[in-house]
Amino acid sequence: MAEEDKVDLESMSKRKQRKHKYRAKLFAAIAEYKDILIINVDNVGSKQMQQVRMALRGQAIVLMGKNTIIRKVFRDHENAKLQSLLPYVRGNMGFVFCNGDLRAIRKTITENKVPAAARPGLMAPTDVFIPAGPSGLDPGQTSFFQALNIGTKITKGAIEIINQVHLIKADERVSASAVALLAKMNLKPFFFGITVNTIYENGSIYAANVLDFSESDLLNKFFSGVAKLASISMAIGYPTAAALPHIVCRGFKNLLALSLATDYCFEESKKYKDLLDNPELLKAAQAAAAASSAGPAAATDKKEVAAAVAEPSEPEDDGGGDFDLFG
Repeated sequence: MAEEDKVDLESMSKRKQRKHKYRAKLFAAIAEYKDILIINVDNVGSKQMQQVRMALRGQAIVLMGKNTIIRKVFRDHENAKLQSLLPYVRGNMGFVFCNGDLRAIRKTITENKVPAAARPGLMAPTDVFIPAGPSGLDPGQTSFFQALNIGTKITKGAIEIINQVHLIKADERVSASAVALLAKMNLKPFFFGITVNTIYENGSIYAANVLDFSESDLLNKFFSGVAKLASISMAIGYPTAAALPHIVCRGFKNLLALSLATDYCFEESKKYKDLLDNPELLKAAQAAAAASSAGPAAATDKKEVAAAVAEPSEPEDDGGGDFDLFG
């Protein structure tokens, strides 16, 4: 930092100094790292944050700050693509800057979770069930269960819950009575940790769950899309690159059917005509096909073979399985 910058910084109030230092830190992180994970830190304590920082040391840095300052930095930065992050700068959030494997870094961040007790008014992250069986409470607490409409019985001097109870539903606020019951039973039903919701990678923004896709999942989705495109193209008679192999295959089958039904022969149809003219060769081919389960037995009559070949096969949408360009 230049001497005049030091003088300017020293002349600022402590509040402005903090803003200036944070601004410089955010600019430096943007310049050094190309990828950003947008994190949410609701219900995450300082000790848990420190553990995540230590786990990421050498791979990434965690940067928290005031949302207003973050928005100001993104608007002032020369990289206009950063402004696309502005809608995500809200609530109790922060950033993880990195250049490494996004999937591995995300796993390191999210696997650090700690058990936590329920609190009144908290939005439940998961469903909470109280299992049937001994509760560990003395019979004097029976009225408490009755107030919650929970069926109980006394077994060996303790309250036993008759049926499993769905005490708290996910994405609903936790009631005070549910908190009281969990406290009496000494249960901590929730596990809180840092969540990664959004990824910024080389100027592109996408949901973090995209990282859960494997290479085979992506290939299956691509092939499924190609198969659907080919099917639509064939149905409306509009040629596309996806449908071209099927169109060529259908055209060849039509030509082959005409060749088999007439005396006209071309090079590609010669082997099929030889099969029909040589019963022994045809039987050998049928036996080989049956042994390998490659398909239905060949027709024994010229007209049947011609009809079977002439029947076009439409591209099938198998939901993303193996893709065969030639039907």
